[in-house]
Amino acid sequence: MPVCKGTTATVLNRALSSALVLTGLLTGCSAAGPRPAPAPVAAKPSADPSAQPRADAANRAPARIPGIGPRTHGRIPDGTTQVLVVTGDGPDGNVATAALHQRDDTGRWHRTHGPWTGHNALRGWTDAHTAGDLRSPIGVFRIGDAGGRLPDPGARLPYDQDEEFAVSGTGFLGESLEGSFDYVVAIDYNRVPGTTPLDKQRPLGPEAGGGVWIHVDHGGPTQACVSLPREDMTELLRALDPAREPVVVMGPAQVLAG
Repeated sequence: MPVCKGTTATVLNRALSSALVLTGLLTGCSAAGPRPAPAPVAAKPSADPSAQPRADAANRAPARIPGIGPRTHGRIPDGTTQVLVVTGDGPDGNVATAALHQRDDTGRWHRTHGPWTGHNALRGWTDAHTAGDLRSPIGVFRIGDAGGRLPDPGARLPYDQDEEFAVSGTGFLGESLEGSFDYVVAIDYNRVPGTTPLDKQRPLGPEAGGGVWIHVDHGGPTQACVSLPREDMTELLRALDPAREPVVVMGPAQVLAG
């Protein structure tokens, strides 16, 4: 059996010595050959087991609000990080669904409130609203002013309490309208932003309609507004944050998906 140690000392010819050493390495000294590469070390689990699920959830959050297509999304102002989406089943439908979404620091959107079920105008939706057409306007509109007959429930938006928000009479289904304007949020369609919802200035002219609000649901379709159940209205008023430059995106689902 070849011996590695001392073999080169007994050979005078350097070339032969090198050959013998190489032969010994390849035969009897193979155990002294190169060490195998160390096995990869498995990554240690996070000290906080909840950290990874949170990161995964953030990564799964969409970069666009679900149901809102690229064209509609492109109309949302860059500085807006809070969007109320109000959708209907069709252009002539008057039952609406609403949900509030917020954008996080990574640019991804999360639903924070809702969905809530309410109503829009009796005859559905239109992208060319006129006074008395009994349709709700389609579009992306600022929502920055609130008010109502009742005291401020904790709104962050400017809130105007006024008895002029009182309403009476019956709706299209014979339901009472009393209390419908206890809480309202003005939709900036044909109005001057930064004023009470009661303000009657119409920059587009009176024929374009106005006074389009989000208000307390009375159990039936509206003339042009969006209505939500009372408890959902108070939740919305407390959630809307003017620092997030909120807007409402409203219209039939198939239109908003464009």
